[in-house]
Amino acid sequence: MNELRPVGAATRFAPVARNAGTPLTLDWFEDVQVNLSAAERRAASIPTRRSVKKNYQAAWLVKALQCIDLTTLAGDDTPGRVHRLCAKAKRPLRQDIVKGLGLAEMPTVGAVCVYPAMVAPAVKALEGSGIPVASVATGFPAGLTPLPQRLAEIRYAVDQGAQEIDIVIHRAQVLLQDWTALYDEVAAMREACGDAHMKAILATGDLKTLRNVYKASMVAMQAGADFIKTSTGKEDVNATLPVSLTMVRALRDYGELTGFQIGFKPAGGLKTAKDAMNWLILMKEELGRRWLEPDLFRIGASSMLGDIERQLEHHVTGRYAAASHQPLA
Repeated sequence: MNELRPVGAATRFAPVARNAGTPLTLDWFEDVQVNLSAAERRAASIPTRRSVKKNYQAAWLVKALQCIDLTTLAGDDTPGRVHRLCAKAKRPLRQDIVKGLGLAEMPTVGAVCVYPAMVAPAVKALEGSGIPVASVATGFPAGLTPLPQRLAEIRYAVDQGAQEIDIVIHRAQVLLQDWTALYDEVAAMREACGDAHMKAILATGDLKTLRNVYKASMVAMQAGADFIKTSTGKEDVNATLPVSLTMVRALRDYGELTGFQIGFKPAGGLKTAKDAMNWLILMKEELGRRWLEPDLFRIGASSMLGDIERQLEHHVTGRYAAASHQPLA
């Protein structure tokens, strides 16, 4: 497992081609079977059978930091709160920790994710940083507003400067197995995104079965999703390892069928550095080293960043700091 290089090393990969999508092809998923107990056993092995220590663990945690979509999706969000979050996105670690790790420069997070109304303040705060702004859209989190309004929300966020759009699917279409309706809506959303990358949130906690998760993943990718994402963070059950295993195997199958590399984003309930390690190990073992880069892997989180910074400070100093030493914003 110690295939990630020690802290400070860099790896370059060729850019990922955008997913062109395919026609709706039911043969790719309609008869799929998912063995729930086998998926649970495989997922349970991930936290217990793998160990990454010392410099290698620090390298994995820096990589996790670089894959975080630092997120605020609260009803009382303000431009000031977004500005503070963006400042943390640009400098997620204290300078003394960066120096102690031997990093050549300050790492940054994968993106900042906000509501459409907060896109413009985020774009302004991140100007010149190279950090993209992601926006949830399409009636987040329920996705039950009329389709024209959902598409208009995407266009608004893109017009405000969002480079990534996290859309939510209409869960009833999955539960009713209405794959044509789901495909048509997601394809329309992909068109509305234009040049902005689209992450399709499946809200897997509402989909009831892993078979439904696999099928919805495949339809979203056929319709042009650049990423598939587990959850809004608002469902009763959010990202879990068995669900994530099912989704990454779906995107692996899609890649073998089409040649396109699709990204994956777990979100909701991931809070600790240990969570980050578990999902990184899942990606490495199931998909390979390429899926440990932010153009193919993101973690939807906010509080996780504080715990990662705390663990990295311990690596540098040998001491655990109070949580107040790593304020989020």
